[in-house]
Amino acid sequence: MRAVSSLADHTGFWLRMVSNAVSQEFARKVAAQGVTVAEWAFMRALYDHDPMPPSVLAEAMGMTKGAISKLADRLLTKGLIARTENPQDKRAHRLALTAEGKVKVPVLATLADDNDAAYFGVLSKDEHDTLDRILRALAERRGLKTTPVD
Repeated sequence: MRAVSSLADHTGFWLRMVSNAVSQEFARKVAAQGVTVAEWAFMRALYDHDPMPPSVLAEAMGMTKGAISKLADRLLTKGLIARTENPQDKRAHRLALTAEGKVKVPVLATLADDNDAAYFGVLSKDEHDTLDRILRALAERRGLKTTPVD
């Protein structure tokens, strides 16, 4: 009979432990700014772009149109994005950050940078680079494209 492996024998266990710690701390930080991690990811995806249709944003983030619609509704209510009519197709609309949203994205990006530094700063530069390279390789080889928001 094969021995039953312990939790600590699994790479996924360690990935989850670190991911949960990093994610939960970041979620607390962005919540203090009045947004969720999912809303931050949505806003960041819009930041470098002209207004775009929700379908394009859904494709870029690897999310369903329904999920994008729910996030858009929440961000519209908060005044962080605007919905505008598409001049080429009056039935369609586009999403863009408001002035307030454009100001908030760099603030949230700094929180993300600081959160990464706090957790991964205990690694040497070479260790951090290796970790990034391995995680990116795993995501690419597994075809992972969905923006993590939870």
